[in-house]
Amino acid sequence: MIPETLLEIMKQDGVVAIATLGEDGPHMVNTWNSYLRTSEDGRLLIPAGYMHRTEANIAFNPEVLITLGSSKIKGLYGPGAGYLIKGTAQFITSGPDFDALKGKFEWLRATVAVTITSANQTW
Repeated sequence: MIPETLLEIMKQDGVVAIATLGEDGPHMVNTWNSYLRTSEDGRLLIPAGYMHRTEANIAFNPEVLITLGSSKIKGLYGPGAGYLIKGTAQFITSGPDFDALKGKFEWLRATVAVTITSANQTW
């Protein structure tokens, strides 16, 4: 289950960092908090326009680290909340998860579906 504070952060302006590890080493790409969606079964759905190296890395090693936050959400110690998400990802180019995002982001070429193994509030 995705924590309520994380869902609130996803509604705010802010940057999401997605880290992957491929044959050439680590790689990081960014997207926006407000682009993230959740599936009915609790996966995180991320629209991918480019993200070609991210896709290659996930094919090599599906483990991802994702961070996001917002200064507008009350955190553990005052204003501002952030999360570290660990999970496994796959690129989806057809089907319901793809179609759900394609309707919102016409530039989408794939959906990155992340099965969350942990979501820990960091601040």
